[in-house]
Amino acid sequence: MRCRLLLAALAALSVLAGCNTTKPRSSTQTAFAEAETAKKLDADDPVPMSPARWAGRTGLAGRTLAVASLGDLKLKHKEVVLTFDDGPVPGRTEAILDTLDSYGVKATFLMVGQMADAYPAIARKVVARGHTVGSHTYRHANLRYLAFEAAMAEIRKGEKAVERATARQPDFFRFPYLADTSALRSAVSRRGTIIMDMDVDSKDYFKVTPASVASRTMQGLRKRGRGIILMHDIHKRTAAVLPSLLAQLKAEGYSVVTLRHKGGTEPQLLALADR
Repeated sequence: MRCRLLLAALAALSVLAGCNTTKPRSSTQTAFAEAETAKKLDADDPVPMSPARWAGRTGLAGRTLAVASLGDLKLKHKEVVLTFDDGPVPGRTEAILDTLDSYGVKATFLMVGQMADAYPAIARKVVARGHTVGSHTYRHANLRYLAFEAAMAEIRKGEKAVERATARQPDFFRFPYLADTSALRSAVSRRGTIIMDMDVDSKDYFKVTPASVASRTMQGLRKRGRGIILMHDIHKRTAAVLPSLLAQLKAEGYSVVTLRHKGGTEPQLLALADR
């Protein structure tokens, strides 16, 4: 049984790695700008990748925001929410958790049920480190192509898998490919689940350098001034870029908001990772 789950997870991972087939725009940005650059950054300025900018990791954590509906998720200027879809995955999810710990910030992980079934120990690490968990269907299906009842069954199956792995109710949900319908959004919301949309797409699923991911993400944030950032913990480039991205957020005065569901219990900061 364990072998079948791992094989299914590997198959799912190959699909998730290409979950967006849109070709990236070409870019002449260089992400190796001088670390000591002090000028005011424009929206399209690249993110410095020098380790000299990674010092001083405290001060990035912001407030905790308890929400009961999407309408409660109101961010102030220079506030961001970090979200990671599609995991957990050995090595990559854990590297992301270590980086988040080093900066003292929390994120929301929207887990695919197949992946949570295959790697429950890593899913438990997410909870043990104090992060928020949500679901992302069981097999990352495009729900627009399913009948309503089949789509809801896929959502429920994903929730049960995440709850089984983490021993926590996944109170947040994101539609795979952001492919929703009004009927599905209404049905999910009526169940008390917070639908996670996104404001800034890092597009870390493109086969580009980590520097390009960081610069694209900051470009989107500088234009909006706040927002929910979409990333994926299944990609090596995401784990590679996260330290410099968090350093740049801090350098530009952003703070990372922790999401909690109103009425939910706080994550248990126990040694779940070793179970």
